[in-house]
Amino acid sequence: MAKKEKLYKDLPRPKLNRAQITQIYQHLHSLDPAPRTELNYSNPYTLVVAVALSAQATDVGVNKATKALFEAADTPEKMVALGEDKVRDYIKTIGLFRNKAKNVIKLSQMLIDDYGSAVPDNRDELIKLPGVGRKTANVVLNEAFGQPTMAVDTHIFRVANRTAMAPGKDVYEVELNLLRVTPEEFALHAHHWLILHGRYTCVARKPKCYNCAIREICKFKPKTQRPED
Repeated sequence: MAKKEKLYKDLPRPKLNRAQITQIYQHLHSLDPAPRTELNYSNPYTLVVAVALSAQATDVGVNKATKALFEAADTPEKMVALGEDKVRDYIKTIGLFRNKAKNVIKLSQMLIDDYGSAVPDNRDELIKLPGVGRKTANVVLNEAFGQPTMAVDTHIFRVANRTAMAPGKDVYEVELNLLRVTPEEFALHAHHWLILHGRYTCVARKPKCYNCAIREICKFKPKTQRPED
């Protein structure tokens, strides 16, 4: 049995067929043909930092904090020269800012020492960086290097399970399931589409089913109704 088949063998089965999943992606593509992350960055390094800072924080909040930070330091060398205390001051409005400041300095120093200040373009190397997990690595690989990865956050986890297009009990199962069922022509932008759908339509508490073009395909029940004006 091939390696991928072994990984996929015990995953929960999608309740949507390939044609239905294709319809979902076609709709999301029609809304935004080439989506990008909502985090602001200027190069792969600032992208790594921004995504690492976004854990348990909103993109809007991260962008507010990193605007001045990245003006002061947009390379590993500049960040290390800035120092942990100053980094902490820049990002103090972000949750877990003390630990994140430490990780930003550590990952910057590691990039200098081990990678010639260049951000590596493979997951195994990226996740060695302090504060960089699988999700962060997948975002960087997709956004900075154009690789068709699936960075599963709470939004994607919710959408994949609610629609039943790629169910899973944890983010890794959902990631594998989405990689399995996503048609190749949609693979590059798939995780951005699903994030945006979860962030603005398939929201956590009261999903906007009444304003969702894939509501007839989605397996979520009961569908929410349009609020009274």
